[in-house]
Amino acid sequence: MPMLVQGICHRWLILPRASREALMRGYNRRLSSPTESSLPMYTLARQLLFKLSPETSHDLSLDLIGAGGRLGLNGLLCKAPAKMPVTVMGLEFPNPVGLAAGLDKNGAAIDGFAQLGFGFVEIGTVTPRPQPGNPKPRIFRLPEAEAIINRMGFNNLGVDHLLARVAAAKYKGVLGINIGKNFDTPVERAVDDYLICLDKVYAHASYVTVNVSSPNTPGLRSLQFGDSLKQLLADLATRRAELAQRHGKQVPLAIKIAPDMTDEETVQVAQALIETGMDAVIATNTTLSRVGVEGLEHGDEAGGLSGAPVREKSTHTVKVLAAELAGRLPIIAVGGITEGKHAAEKIAAGASLVQIYSGFIYKGPALIRESVDAIAALR
Repeated sequence: MPMLVQGICHRWLILPRASREALMRGYNRRLSSPTESSLPMYTLARQLLFKLSPETSHDLSLDLIGAGGRLGLNGLLCKAPAKMPVTVMGLEFPNPVGLAAGLDKNGAAIDGFAQLGFGFVEIGTVTPRPQPGNPKPRIFRLPEAEAIINRMGFNNLGVDHLLARVAAAKYKGVLGINIGKNFDTPVERAVDDYLICLDKVYAHASYVTVNVSSPNTPGLRSLQFGDSLKQLLADLATRRAELAQRHGKQVPLAIKIAPDMTDEETVQVAQALIETGMDAVIATNTTLSRVGVEGLEHGDEAGGLSGAPVREKSTHTVKVLAAELAGRLPIIAVGGITEGKHAAEKIAAGASLVQIYSGFIYKGPALIRESVDAIAALR
């Protein structure tokens, strides 16, 4: 506990003085207003966090969620979602709403996120070796559009550190681990990095996601196409078969794709997934499009756009996949879910599960329950 407090206090003290004073002014002003003080807890927390730089508030939020998880307090933040069990990839999920990869790259707050009511938690993207990612600033909020642009570049502490955090977690639910390649590994040798990660995480993951769709690692998206994709998937399938025999269990493999492909390219990906025996597809990652954020501050920053503006592109990709897969492979939908009805739209489009990330940042834990309720209403 002392180290926990020390870590959180350290983050506070290293903030610029102006930032600390702005936080406290906002806090005191809201406490003095009856209307403002009646707002939900997360609304106040978001208002305070949004006074900080996006990456600082992200790191601080992870600290707090992780601390709440270790203390068993996060379940008090909001009413737990109703039980809505579903079986996908041979796994039992208590509800179909999960945390998307990217928010907890290093597995720092697994228990904390689980206590908020997520039906499953996906951590990563993780790479074989630690890497710092792209230069800062690299995250940008576009609150008018409920959007975020990031060019993080797979910043993480490496797969061995992530596995140490998994071992320390108490969470026994469905845990996805998202794997990628190091930025300095040539694309033609990318499979080596994926196989290293698969070997290491296999025994600890409920399922493994192969990220070939981040726009922030040079050349990575080329792995989604043609022979490059087929060879990567074939090598992963071969190694998975070896690992399944060694560990006595077959861990599902999911492939995460981009929303920026043509319908024809999406169909080709679907066919490759079926041919190579993959277990699921996650649709979608962030987009390079800037439709919906034109003219907004930070709208022209480089990186992947997530949040509300990617909703329609993501849902369209889900529909194309659903038509081609015809139930032979489950779809996990992610992209633009900022209200419960958006989660239901993804399920209606053909998804079996959904994940949230940017919507969680803008709406908080209540979005989990709202999404579960909206999906339940479809039944």
